Amino acid sequence: MTMSFIGADPSGFGIAIASSSPAVAARCAHLRSGVGVVASQNVTDPRLGPRLLDLLEDLGDADAAMRRLTTSTELVDYRQLTALDGNGGASYSGGRVLGIHAAVHGGRVVGAGNMLADEAVITAGVAAFESAAGDLEERLLAALRAAVDRGGEEGPLHSAGLMVTRVGRAWNETDLRVDWSDGDPVEELDGLLRRWLPERDDYVARAMEPARAPSYGVPGDL
Repeated sequence: MTMSFIGADPSGFGIAIASSSPAVAARCAHLRSGVGVVASQNVTDPRLGPRLLDLLEDLGDADAAMRRLTTSTELVDYRQLTALDGNGGASYSGGRVLGIHAAVHGGRVVGAGNMLADEAVITAGVAAFESAAGDLEERLLAALRAAVDRGGEEGPLHSAGLMVTRVGRAWNETDLRVDWSDGDPVEELDGLLRRWLPERDDYVARAMEPARAPSYGVPGDL
């Protein structure tokens, strides 16, 4: 039902995610500036994302945080989890994860999915992240697109999301979502990203240095 790629570069952490279910990013994607990124999917319990981020912050080690969570959480056998901090990544797929599933670790990227066309879907996405150029957003979207091109999920995708949080920011600089589409939500997400990226840094300036931030001449602007 869901496939995700969590990644990092020197600027921060991010996630690209897609699912046959509605509003996947709202339920499954969790980021914290300066700490890390978590995906909590497959019969999703959204509470596990913040808990795992807290453990990442406290323990400073993704493997230790994952072990602590999965050994102390009820019903964890239904969950698929990934986590990434500044030191590395961790993953967990419980015994009740649905369909063909996989978790693949790369250099500063972890991909995972369930109800997949085949396990190679996630491998293709991780390889695409590692070979792609550009901003973290672009590399994450390249991973998601490669996974779709390799076969994606067993059924059609209907929602997708892309989030990035950067060092020194208390919010997600990029937070783009397609909560439902009867077409191609990953392609729609790509269109949103192409619309967003040229203005992303200007919106950061509005928060940090409003006197120099452009207004874009919107109606009502004096």
